[in-house]
Amino acid sequence: MSVSAGAPPDAARPVHAPVHDEPDLLRDQFRQLLHYRWLILIGVLIGVLGGGWLGVGGGDAYTATTETTVRPLSTDTAGPDAPRGEISMGSERRTALSSVVAERAADDLKTSTGTSPSLRPGGAPTLAAGLQVTNPPETQMLRFAYTAANPKTAARNANAFAEAYLDNRQDDAAASIDRTVRAYEKQRKPLVKERDRLADEIAGAGERGSLDGTVSAHASAVTSIAELSSSISTLRAQDTTPGRVVTKATPPAAPAGPGLALMLGLGAAVGIGLGLLAAWVRLVFDPVVRTPGDVVRALHAPVLGTLPRPRRFERFSRKGRAGGGRDGGRGRGQGRGRGGRGSLLVDGRLAEEYRSVAFRLAYDETFARRRRILVVSPRGSIASALATSVNLSASFAEMGKDVLLVEADLRTPSLTERLQQADGVQPGWARAPGHGTIGWPAGLRVPIDAGESGVFDLVPGHRVSKVPRALTSSAATQLIAHADQGDSVLVVLAPAVLSYADAIALIDRVDCVLIVCDPREVRRDELVRARELVVGAGGVVLGALLHSHGGGSEPKGGPAPLEPPSSPSRARPSRGAEPVHETVGLRVMDR
Repeated sequence: MSVSAGAPPDAARPVHAPVHDEPDLLRDQFRQLLHYRWLILIGVLIGVLGGGWLGVGGGDAYTATTETTVRPLSTDTAGPDAPRGEISMGSERRTALSSVVAERAADDLKTSTGTSPSLRPGGAPTLAAGLQVTNPPETQMLRFAYTAANPKTAARNANAFAEAYLDNRQDDAAASIDRTVRAYEKQRKPLVKERDRLADEIAGAGERGSLDGTVSAHASAVTSIAELSSSISTLRAQDTTPGRVVTKATPPAAPAGPGLALMLGLGAAVGIGLGLLAAWVRLVFDPVVRTPGDVVRALHAPVLGTLPRPRRFERFSRKGRAGGGRDGGRGRGQGRGRGGRGSLLVDGRLAEEYRSVAFRLAYDETFARRRRILVVSPRGSIASALATSVNLSASFAEMGKDVLLVEADLRTPSLTERLQQADGVQPGWARAPGHGTIGWPAGLRVPIDAGESGVFDLVPGHRVSKVPRALTSSAATQLIAHADQGDSVLVVLAPAVLSYADAIALIDRVDCVLIVCDPREVRRDELVRARELVVGAGGVVLGALLHSHGGGSEPKGGPAPLEPPSSPSRARPSRGAEPVHETVGLRVMDR
């Protein structure tokens, strides 16, 4: 296919993607995460259940606390280079948690209660499992906290561990002193023998002058013995009290740990975090388009409009357009149909959105040069593109353009059938300049009255046996050339661009393409593929029109028939009756 003259390539048409600041990007990502509310709710539910389980389970645990002071002893040392008498509270804490203290506590409990935890399964290690020993900063104190299922057991075990630690520390100090005293006594024993020998030698000597050395040795021995005896007396006189209990544990009145309400709150907070994380992971691997920004990045074209979601029981009414002047407050069309989603020409907010898109297209430089537009969807049903093409044609007609709507769906054409049912008026053939060689286009134009919007022509589609030849025939080329005459606009409706190659066969003559899609049902790779096909065929993607399910499209399962015009009493719901969703139908008129 050759690129038509005057149609700039996609690269030549600058497309400015919206520049977002970091807060805008964060808000956009947060909105996308909210699409997965069910994951967030599941996370919150799991967190609440987990918090409730921990809160209920923690209700059976009681913690009792005993505090003791640690008194420095001469036998203490904080390290090899530290002077004796300094306490290393870290070492004392580890000693309090040792198995030696646990065994002593178990023996004390056996004596006081008559049962020994050391004889139970697990023994002393099982008993020590509920113990926590901490050292408050800047103090020489140890805090024994014991957790048990029974408050009395928790208090008894906490006191037993504190007493066992103090007893063990006192026994260690006494044993150290005893070892030192025995060492001094061992050193003093030979000195005493030497002193006695020297004393006997002095007593048996006759000459005074020859005893100076003996007397001096005897005095030295006496001095050494006196020093050792003084050290022994000092050691034996030392106070080996290791400390004392300043706070004795009592049975706690309430369970330990946070309450059920706090655990539920923490669980909910953690659940929200887990839910957001799961939603983010799901978002990363979700190929579906979620936001207009995703559409812009995939198509390299702006979003021209977003059709509002119609509410189920919303009544659409139009009170006349400002500056319109036609028919006062009449809506589009002389009669009102009650076809609901099956009606093609919409009113109210949907109509205003279509008019906004039409004005944006009219002032687009690329579209103004050719005045031709191909309305397609990426994949799936043609219903949304069909409704868009009809309403855009009506909007262009309202702007005073000579509009020709071409239904290039030659596989399952439906527009003619729906128009034949609109307001019960049978279509009339305005002119028949000739027939195509393949059976389409037949050269027939059906004038359509769109009420106050004006009149536009329709070339309906027909089933043909050879669709590719019909779309590329000279008759189709002459029909498309209608847009070159005067102030005219050509709107072409074609099947989905990824379902059939029909739209691609028309792009080299139509050039401008409008993508109609539901962002919740189209994938990013499908939009990228559609853009590549359009650009590769020499066309330009003018932009995208987004809609939600029901935004001017027909229901699944095919178009709904339009009802014939009804009397005013029938069209207006009675008081107390359920309101109806009203739209304006199309009417075929004869010229």
